[in-house]
Amino acid sequence: MSIPKNRPPLSRGAKGHYFDPLPAVPSKPRTVFLHAGEVDLELQADRGVFGSRGVDLGTLQLIKEAPKPPTQGDILDLGAGYGPIAIALARQAPEARIWAVDVNERALELTRANAGAAKTPNVTASLPDEVPADVRFAAIYSNPPVRVGKAPLHELLLRWLPRLDEGARAYLVVQRNLGSDSLAAWLATQGYNVKRLRSKKGYRILEIRSQS
Repeated sequence: MSIPKNRPPLSRGAKGHYFDPLPAVPSKPRTVFLHAGEVDLELQADRGVFGSRGVDLGTLQLIKEAPKPPTQGDILDLGAGYGPIAIALARQAPEARIWAVDVNERALELTRANAGAAKTPNVTASLPDEVPADVRFAAIYSNPPVRVGKAPLHELLLRWLPRLDEGARAYLVVQRNLGSDSLAAWLATQGYNVKRLRSKKGYRILEIRSQS
């Protein structure tokens, strides 16, 4: 996930934020488990990273309910955390290159370790600016950081959605009570076709494609 450089500092509080580049909380690794369809993995998580106590329900819904990824090309997991979505995509599309993008450096370290343990060498964990500008995506999957705030979230999506290949789709999972419907309406005002694919356990899965 990419947080605008000129936004005012966020109040960390005692625990900090999972969207901080360098988490303030001390490391305390723990094992979590990802069970979703054919994907059955043991992953390493840590404090200061999203879903540190267990794979987030929204992430599980996206992995289970979103369409399978294209078999080839570049695919983006935006706001990858410690890598559950990216690794699931990599397992489903071993010939594709999965970009696991996050600003949280602890999360990226975990993603690299988890991808290695899962034998998914097609996962590339990267800071946003490390993704080459000419890379276009055959699909985007994201459990976006809605708690970062509406304006930064909009800026994040407007940075990455235009990098979809022609005819490609993005799939976002957003909790209904955290503004999934208003986000869908806003995306429509930006020229995107938005379709609600699923609504399950309080989460919406949105399919987004460009009108061009």
